[in-house]
Amino acid sequence: MRQLSTSAAEMVAAARQRIEEIETDDALAMLDDSSVVFVDLRDVRERQRSGFIPGSFHCPRGMVEFWVDPKSPYFKSIFGEDKRFVFHCASGWRSALTVATLKDMGFPAAHLKDGFSDWDKRGGPVAFPEPK
Repeated sequence: MRQLSTSAAEMVAAARQRIEEIETDDALAMLDDSSVVFVDLRDVRERQRSGFIPGSFHCPRGMVEFWVDPKSPYFKSIFGEDKRFVFHCASGWRSALTVATLKDMGFPAAHLKDGFSDWDKRGGPVAFPEPK
């Protein structure tokens, strides 16, 4: 087995030391705040299977750096709005790494510490895509 110098878990732990983490109960209280945008990093199939936070914006993790960068040809205007952005994935690992990268870019963001799975477990509202 190949030995890595840093594990994924170690990378997530290091990221969490330097980013803003939002507890699920606090995020639930933000749901109706028009100044907050929840950004879902999960794969589209995860959103279809498990649902999503109502009103959340879907941004695949592989496109984040390009979508938030106003100089990128892939820039999405939502990221130019004067809003508070709370990124999430299923369990908080992908979003921790993403928000650490965004912090390095100078983009202010936070993440949902325990992810969508905790949101759902605590009874947060969940929407599903319209059937095709």
